[in-house]
Amino acid sequence: MLPLLEAAGLKVGKDFFLVYSPEREDPGNPTYNVFNIPKVVGGITKTCGELGEVLYRQVVQEVVPVSSTQVAEMTKLLENIYRAVNIALVNELKMLCLRMNLDVNEVINAAKTKPFGFQAFYPGPGLGGHCIPIDPFYLTWKAREYDFSTRFIELAGEINSQMPYFVIDRTLQALNERGQSLKGSRVLIIGLAYKKDVDDLRESPSLKLIDLLLKRGARVDYHDPYIPVMHPTRRYHFDLRSVPLTPENLAGYDAVIIATDHTALDYQSIAAHAPLIIDTRNAIPGRDHARKVVKA
Repeated sequence: MLPLLEAAGLKVGKDFFLVYSPEREDPGNPTYNVFNIPKVVGGITKTCGELGEVLYRQVVQEVVPVSSTQVAEMTKLLENIYRAVNIALVNELKMLCLRMNLDVNEVINAAKTKPFGFQAFYPGPGLGGHCIPIDPFYLTWKAREYDFSTRFIELAGEINSQMPYFVIDRTLQALNERGQSLKGSRVLIIGLAYKKDVDDLRESPSLKLIDLLLKRGARVDYHDPYIPVMHPTRRYHFDLRSVPLTPENLAGYDAVIIATDHTALDYQSIAAHAPLIIDTRNAIPGRDHARKVVKA
């Protein structure tokens, strides 16, 4: 927009005013919304920034002015990178803890009792959403113009992108131990959305899980109370509908993978009726079902 307007002979900060405010949202969060999430605002010029601040104060509780649009964008990138790197850290620790026969969630919950210097992040089957899996790599691309390698970002991306493969390997191993093959097995994915209690499937790791399972010859269904029909996405076009989560249906699958831990799901029923559960979210509590629950 800026080059087009300047090419037309208009001067920024005089003839028009341009500001940038990066998106900040947490879908499904009952506490924070557009009004009470502080709004970072940066302008092309000082006047642009001041006018942008005045504008946003009409609709949000707090405005955080910064010196430029570049600082505003880097703020957004830092927020996403912070989450991506820390999620990669706990995902890597999860894989190590499984080898050491430790419960990584128990470790994290104990660590978060420290009242300073620690914030809890939890592992899962991979990253989802339209920000964290994608935006950090815009900075990786831009950094190359400055002959700079963003190694933390790239390493975190490698770890997080491998998590769906890790889940499939755990599923394959669990079936093998029961004398079954993944090829030809009936597998149910519980949770299609990328996070709990939302209907957003953009970049969801569940999509990659379905893709990997199908390529390995499994017969795949999914259940998600928020997504009754799977619509086409940027990468995947699966013709699937959510199946009912009845005791009879659960018993008919060779493996059930819990990919998204929606609050409304009946985990007691899942634990009671599914013959094999691959739990990527620590959704099945207690040790009563240890023989049928595989952490992944």
